[in-house]
Amino acid sequence: MRQRSVPVIAAIFLVSVPVFVQAPLVRLLPWLSLAVTVGWLGLGLVLMSRTHSRFWGDLLLGFTWSWLTGSLYWGWLRWEPLLHLPVEALILPLALWGLFRGRGLVGNCFYLGSLLGTAITDSYFYVTHLLPHWRRLMHVEPELAISVFQDAIAHMRTPWGAGWALALASLLLILGLVPLKSDQPHWLVFSGTILGTILVDGLFWLVASSA
Repeated sequence: MRQRSVPVIAAIFLVSVPVFVQAPLVRLLPWLSLAVTVGWLGLGLVLMSRTHSRFWGDLLLGFTWSWLTGSLYWGWLRWEPLLHLPVEALILPLALWGLFRGRGLVGNCFYLGSLLGTAITDSYFYVTHLLPHWRRLMHVEPELAISVFQDAIAHMRTPWGAGWALALASLLLILGLVPLKSDQPHWLVFSGTILGTILVDGLFWLVASSA
């Protein structure tokens, strides 16, 4: 039981890291955030080259791809939400190739799970017409962000917004729980990334609601 929980917990943790570490770093020092990618990549390759730490190296490589694309978008392109998913998906061809070849399954499932969670979360902004609020939030000064949050929350609390939130949260929950039936580490990691997405989205909801 403990061995099965480790991949899930590790994936949840790595999905949450960018929210608390990368987000403030990339806004202040985007080039540093991008440079850190090299460190993650090097550490991942070293760990993956050793039998006893291969799982952690593979997982860290998947995290590296998410960190890289996140640095690119949030560092220089965050003002345009329509570019978010395309930038986050830059490594998609490489991840799919590795998945079909049976290489780097843990890391690729982490990246794909993280990307899928991002896609579902972004779809909420599309269907509830929150993209203008996203753009405004990226341009206003921090002290003025509260009013943007409050306006966005008003949209989210409508029957349309609440209905879509419930539907997409249910979809994420299903996608996160079904892979837990597997004993394969890569599927458990995939599950962890989806469950981590629910956690992060929930935290954003709480922060926005309390603004």
